[in-house]
Amino acid sequence: MSAREDFERKLGYVFRNRALFEEALTHSSFANENSPARGNERLEFLGDAVLGLCVSMMFFSSCPELDEGGLSKARARAVMETTLAEWARTIGLPEMLKLGRGLETQGGRNNPSIVADAMEAILGAVFVDGGYEASYAAVTNLMGLYDGTRPQKSGDNKDSKSMLQEKLQACGDKPPIYHLTKRTGPPHASIFEVEASLADGTVLSAGKGNSIKNAEFAAAQAALEKLSRAGNPADISSERPNKN
Repeated sequence: MSAREDFERKLGYVFRNRALFEEALTHSSFANENSPARGNERLEFLGDAVLGLCVSMMFFSSCPELDEGGLSKARARAVMETTLAEWARTIGLPEMLKLGRGLETQGGRNNPSIVADAMEAILGAVFVDGGYEASYAAVTNLMGLYDGTRPQKSGDNKDSKSMLQEKLQACGDKPPIYHLTKRTGPPHASIFEVEASLADGTVLSAGKGNSIKNAEFAAAQAALEKLSRAGNPADISSERPNKN
């Protein structure tokens, strides 16, 4: 299986127009160095609108208990840059990008903004190539890969990140900061490691997951358990946690 075939399998859509597919993967920096290649900005513009429509329809249909405000919050969470970058990494998009030489040496493939924009461009290309139903199916598939996009229903228990933030604020501390410290495994089956820290740099805990968001939840849960034993964030040692 070629890299393109593997990418399309994970995306859930096979392009008929290969030129359109290549355009979606082309950053403006590459286009500027390789005329007449065309950058993906126009497809990104379209993809942003397509994504918003698909996500809105998805939550409107599946979450009848959410009012306008709840739907807006759920949509905002699903289309934010970190979510799109996570989708892109999950399906191997960064490795497929065409970047200019300068951006390549600067680590452009690891830039969340660049890969998130490319993810929108891919969705714009799916819409042009296959229409709304194909776009909706692709977005549904992508959301299934990343639990962090699913809205909480009223009455659900609070997630560990929300509970940790409230715990810290109750103790007079600022919200925790999450740092990605390690990524292992192949692009389609990566394991992410994240640390949760206080604003002063004190490391509370570490967590692992099959997405950055899930690793953050795991780190938050570990921090909550640690705080329940320590009683106060000030009692937690600043030593880095043992990740073994």
